[in-house]
Amino acid sequence: MSSLALRVRKHRGLSIGLVAWLAGIVFFFPIAWMALTSFHSEADAAANPPSFGAALTLDGYREFFGAGGGASPWPALINSAVASIVSTLFVLVLAFPAAYALSIRRVRKWTDVLFFFLSTKMLPVVAGLLPIYLFAKNTGMLDNIWFLVVLYTSMNLPIAVWMMQSFLAEVPVAVIEAAQIDGARLPTILWRVVAPIALPGIAATALICFIFSWNELLFARVLTGVVAETAPVFLTGFITSQGLFLAKVCAASLVVSLPVLAAGFAAQDKLVQGLSLGAVK
Repeated sequence: MSSLALRVRKHRGLSIGLVAWLAGIVFFFPIAWMALTSFHSEADAAANPPSFGAALTLDGYREFFGAGGGASPWPALINSAVASIVSTLFVLVLAFPAAYALSIRRVRKWTDVLFFFLSTKMLPVVAGLLPIYLFAKNTGMLDNIWFLVVLYTSMNLPIAVWMMQSFLAEVPVAVIEAAQIDGARLPTILWRVVAPIALPGIAATALICFIFSWNELLFARVLTGVVAETAPVFLTGFITSQGLFLAKVCAASLVVSLPVLAAGFAAQDKLVQGLSLGAVK
């Protein structure tokens, strides 16, 4: 390869890297601005133009954690954690065998089955809100965190089956056949042979389902009250028609976002591997 071609490739790589850094800064800037605003007083946070050198304070966080006489956020955070983690575990337990049947040991008309799963996501969420509310009211399940667990499980199951089906399609069939020759039964094949190979894809699916459940607001707003209130619902309580609330909302938003950011950071290597596992080579 000529020196000119090497220079062109080097400059192209630098240009792509620069564009990637600029895109990253653009996407990260709102988060950084939110974090900075959360350490300002309400007057400084609402200043126009913004005051970059304003004094820093923890008043917004004290207000969020109830030091100012407000409600404590811990019950809402615990409710969100229970609903998100338990529903994600249920989704994985149900989606993994279904994805196996649709990718490795394919059932008849498996493409129709996949389309049926996808069609369940075509209904607007608002269209199903009233029937679900009436069902919860008539069965005494309003303001019940376990009803949200069941609801989040059913909401995330179709996308989980679709994701895991593409991941499991990359598992070598020869490995499964070797396990069958050694006398391994289906549960053993699923959890001791297929699951370790597809672990990056399972982690990616779990993270997506956790994020969807943690961020869900509409159903939680309508179906919960005081007992089963989740973190996004608690967050909306800081928005009022009177007074300044920007610093408190930024502080609350940052705290509520930390579990998702921590989960994404902890599983970033598995997430990258999982999202590329089902890619077309």
